[in-house]
Amino acid sequence: MNKKEILEIRKQFSNENCAITRICGCYVDAEKQIRTQLKEAFLSLPEEEIFKYFEIFKKTLSGTPGKNLLHMEFPLEQEMPDGTQAWLLKLRNSKLTDDILLEEFYDKIIGSYAYGENYYIILIHAAYDIPRKSSDGTELFDASDDTYEYLLCSICPVKLSKAGLCYNAEKNSIEDRVRDWLVEAPAAGFLFPAFHDRNTDLHSMLYYTKNPEVLQPALMEDVFGCRAPLSAKEQRETFGEMLSETLGEYCDYDTVINIHENINEIVEEAKEQPDAPVLSKTQVKELLRQSGADEEVLEHFEERYDQTAGEETEFVATNLASLKALEVKTPDVVVKIHPEKTDLMETRIIDGRAYLMIQIDDQIEVNGVVVKAPGVGKEDGISESDSRGL
Repeated sequence: MNKKEILEIRKQFSNENCAITRICGCYVDAEKQIRTQLKEAFLSLPEEEIFKYFEIFKKTLSGTPGKNLLHMEFPLEQEMPDGTQAWLLKLRNSKLTDDILLEEFYDKIIGSYAYGENYYIILIHAAYDIPRKSSDGTELFDASDDTYEYLLCSICPVKLSKAGLCYNAEKNSIEDRVRDWLVEAPAAGFLFPAFHDRNTDLHSMLYYTKNPEVLQPALMEDVFGCRAPLSAKEQRETFGEMLSETLGEYCDYDTVINIHENINEIVEEAKEQPDAPVLSKTQVKELLRQSGADEEVLEHFEERYDQTAGEETEFVATNLASLKALEVKTPDVVVKIHPEKTDLMETRIIDGRAYLMIQIDDQIEVNGVVVKAPGVGKEDGISESDSRGL
């Protein structure tokens, strides 16, 4: 699913566009015991609650595609009658009215979700009449041929509110505040099936994680039957390892800088596109070639890529580089520089030792204190080192 398709589903979570038919949920304590359950027609809830649920659902479809929102395809074996995709389809088709299927769903989530505190599992069923679009992109709400029927699940931590003092208006006094158990923004969730090309895609789903480094692989594999993808951090680390293995002794400063500049260019060019730019094995090889990697080095690229990253692995370009800062790190020093200013930094060998040289044209700050550039005297441009010798 791309940004536009995700946004189209998010827009339904409002009073004007609501397509939700039913809501179910269960509150799970730290011992993985279900404390209470909810089963309601969604629009029968109090208006104040409906509004708060809308906010939770929007959060479940928020973040960066490829980082917080992960597209997952079902392996062929999971689309068999006894597979996870077929089971989720049965749950969707039940419109959440089958108590046995709901209990089985809760048990699957509780058994796989790694979280040692209280949380709230929310599951909704919705049926969205997909409006046709005219040639100029205008939605024709009275002309719908297809219905997108889906499940959205949100898994929200439930935490005790902070202790403190509060003002009691009835008693006109300051007193100890009553602590409540609050449902927080979702930490994980999913949309099934995916909404692709503005229609139902039964072969895939969209997974949400608030923290891109906490993907809950057991949940992905046991409940959905999908292989857990590399997290954003794992993609960066795997890509770096693949570069080191492939380039070997040719993995120098200039080549790596060129690679990251070219990745940033790819990201910048795709900025207005609905889909996040993705680099396949073939595209990564071409990226290295354009960045100055020798053809001799690239002879064994495919083999090293497969060994390091995996034959089918693709990298989301936005996970590999940053448009904000390029980081150069040694065991003792970390230097960050704007990606467009890399020409201000170079490596040199002086008296047999390697140095990282940074050109200084403007002012320097040390812990917020503006200091004078080193080597420039107070008068007539005489350096301090020279002046001390006079």
